[in-house]
Amino acid sequence: MRSISLVSALALSIACIATPAVAQQAPANPSAAAGVHTDLPRVAHPSHYAISVTPDAEKLTFSGASSVDLEVTEATPFLTLHALDLKISSATLTPAGGTAMPVTVTMDAASQTAKFSAAQPLSPGKYRLDTVYTGVINTQANGLFALDYPDKLTGKTVRGLFTQFEAPDARRFAPMFDEPIYKATFDLSAVVPSSQMAVSNMPVAKEEDLGKGLKRVTFGTSQKMSSYLLFFGLGDWERMAKDAAPGVQAGIVSPKGSGEQARFALNELAPLIPFYADYFGQAYPLPKIDNIAAPGQSQFFSAMENWGAILTFERILLDDPAITSASARQNIVTTQAHEVAHQWFGNLVTMAWWEDLWLNEGFASWMETKATAHFHPDWFPLLERVDGRETAMNLDAYKTTHPIVQEIKTVDETNQAFDAITYQKGEAVISMLEAFAGEGVWRDGLRAYMRDHKFGNTRSKDLWQAVEAAGAPGLTAIAADFTTKPGIPLVKVTGMTCKKGMTSVMLEQSEYSIDRKDDVAAKPTMWKVPLLVSAGNGEPTRTILDGAKATVSVKGCGPVVINAGQLGYYRSLYTPKMLAALKTAMPTLQPVDQIGLMDDNMALSTSGYQPLAPAMDLLAAIPGNANPVVAGNAFERYVSAWRALDKNPGVQGKLGAFAATTFKPRLMALGFDPKATESLPDADLRSTMIAGFGAMGDKDVVAEAKRKFAALASNPKAMDGPLKTTWLNIVARNATKADWDAIRKMAAASNSAVERQFLYTLLGRPADATLAAAARDLALTEEPGKTTSAAMIVSAAGLHPEATYDFAVANRTRLESLVDAQSRVTFIASLAQTSNDPAMIAKLETFKASVPAEAARPVERVIGGLTQKARIRPLYLKGLSDWVNTKRK
Repeated sequence: MRSISLVSALALSIACIATPAVAQQAPANPSAAAGVHTDLPRVAHPSHYAISVTPDAEKLTFSGASSVDLEVTEATPFLTLHALDLKISSATLTPAGGTAMPVTVTMDAASQTAKFSAAQPLSPGKYRLDTVYTGVINTQANGLFALDYPDKLTGKTVRGLFTQFEAPDARRFAPMFDEPIYKATFDLSAVVPSSQMAVSNMPVAKEEDLGKGLKRVTFGTSQKMSSYLLFFGLGDWERMAKDAAPGVQAGIVSPKGSGEQARFALNELAPLIPFYADYFGQAYPLPKIDNIAAPGQSQFFSAMENWGAILTFERILLDDPAITSASARQNIVTTQAHEVAHQWFGNLVTMAWWEDLWLNEGFASWMETKATAHFHPDWFPLLERVDGRETAMNLDAYKTTHPIVQEIKTVDETNQAFDAITYQKGEAVISMLEAFAGEGVWRDGLRAYMRDHKFGNTRSKDLWQAVEAAGAPGLTAIAADFTTKPGIPLVKVTGMTCKKGMTSVMLEQSEYSIDRKDDVAAKPTMWKVPLLVSAGNGEPTRTILDGAKATVSVKGCGPVVINAGQLGYYRSLYTPKMLAALKTAMPTLQPVDQIGLMDDNMALSTSGYQPLAPAMDLLAAIPGNANPVVAGNAFERYVSAWRALDKNPGVQGKLGAFAATTFKPRLMALGFDPKATESLPDADLRSTMIAGFGAMGDKDVVAEAKRKFAALASNPKAMDGPLKTTWLNIVARNATKADWDAIRKMAAASNSAVERQFLYTLLGRPADATLAAAARDLALTEEPGKTTSAAMIVSAAGLHPEATYDFAVANRTRLESLVDAQSRVTFIASLAQTSNDPAMIAKLETFKASVPAEAARPVERVIGGLTQKARIRPLYLKGLSDWVNTKRK
């Protein structure tokens, strides 16, 4: 799953290819998994499901019939399966070779289970459980859900059906053993309108005409898989396909009329199959891989890795030349790379329980970057890992953090596990471990892991043992440290000397924290920290910091980088003298180290480990002609600092002028309009700079935005192109009532679901508080669409967090129906995260008291962030003002 993070991010502010038979290698009995958590009695396990559904899209209901082949492993008076929002009208249990017997069904909504009790206790043996039931089609992405969208050809509103089962929602579709360890094969069939396309994990095996405009579609038997990977979709769709490898076809399923918009995604999807098959040493085991474009959105996720039938929201899959930006095209590639990686890491080999969710998500995040770097090295994707590391550290530095491998017992705890610790810290730690083991040894270990556990379930230790056995002694201990201990190591340089071409660096290990510095200073957590240290132009030295202190000898003299290549998951704290040397060397350092040093030092400065000036000096040392990814990163830091100075316009103006001196010439060289031959990073940098200068009120940029917007009056396509969203964001921020009305009219008239969602979301962006309030009110009507309303409210919170949070709490019941069940608490709390008002903390404490304790972590995170912001912000603003005034005398 590609997750959407709604957490507080305070840096002050997811070879030959054959199709093997369904024969499995892994043990079938989940009861052998000692110590693995379960909500169900470990007395039975499934081997096969046969499910038939008949959806009524108009009435938002469906009927179903399910047969589960299962084995009872010990005598029991009843069977317990998961079931939620299902009304089971009949159920029978048939012993192998015996006669069907009725069973009594007892539903338990609190535990989301159904108990099936027979007249006599069940003896060990094989049985078939048959049920007939009805269920609900939701309007948010839980279970079987509906999305309404405009037909691309006629503009008429049509409805598509999709499923989303991760983590605990397959139980909304049929009674199931709905936990990862209970793997089984699936037969799925559906009675659907004859004119529509039905899609599932496997290709259609048979279609039968039932008359009266209906047909029965039967799909092929799936591979053995966990229940959360089952998929069903139905709609007025088309499919573009091509061969990915011998015996495997790749396809993009999209709304009718999409046409060539699917081509880019398809051409990026197909090569991933042989690439991953070669890397993991395992053939892709299904005959097809579809990616289905869902014309809506979620506040919880952007894509889901259903085996053979990935679900991706349309705005992150289709390439519409009228609106798709350079960064959106890149996101198409990385999102597909993430979800296809899951076909192996997650689907073929699955975590035993959700505590090891990171085995899915951390690895898919890491692999998406590796795959993108393979196919598109000119995009510099490896630089993005540094930003991912920072996203994780922004959570991991607070006392509300958790280890990568975390205890999970409830549904609410499972939903909260999809966060930056699982995804981005997981990716960062994997990158560090790969560097420690070496790429070849690491891959050999992964191949052994896949070979030994395919079609089965694992825990983290299984992976470490495989890599260590491949030739990485000591890796298990390092991995255990970083996956079971929360927090961030702090590696401090206490001194250095250079003699005869060798630099000696004295290091001390501590722990980095934002909100418990005194505690960690007195008793810091210790890790075995892999280091890569470089000095000047010398070769980096690899070593392990195991304990409180160490001295490292490095070839060369000159500025020292103690996290060369930025593959280590730790903060690096230098002496003032060393920072001065790094400032001088900054323009000549590797791009990845430029970004890493900026990020590290800004975090250390804003959290009180050092003054702000050294971090700002490093930022100022980034030249305007830097690598485009580095330049964009640096420029966005100026914009963030500019926003923070909103109460000090004099200093704010000086900082804006300073940023313009460095970066405005770069924008002017790129120009305001795209160029056919430019690189994607340059195109993305143009967009970043236009957006940033627009936010800072640059007269040239704002005037160009107004000119382009005015042209729409005579030519509705005047703004079409990859910068359309960028220019319209500037217009929306500075919108008048007439501008706001014009954007609303454009949204209502658009036949593009993606454009319509974007335009409605823009209505929440204005700086004008009255217009933002109008957007919030509009979000509670039917006009924007049920999955767009939440995005409008998030948009309004950007510049108006206090008013938007109050609005959300006042309309809580209504709002909770507009977001996925997984993200309801997180959604409301996140609206407050950009607030600078200390009074918001008390409001969040009141809100926290209204949610179950196991669901409170997202609220606690925002409270922690705002508490520290209230403490640190005045110091940050003073340091920033002092630095600006020094630079702009």
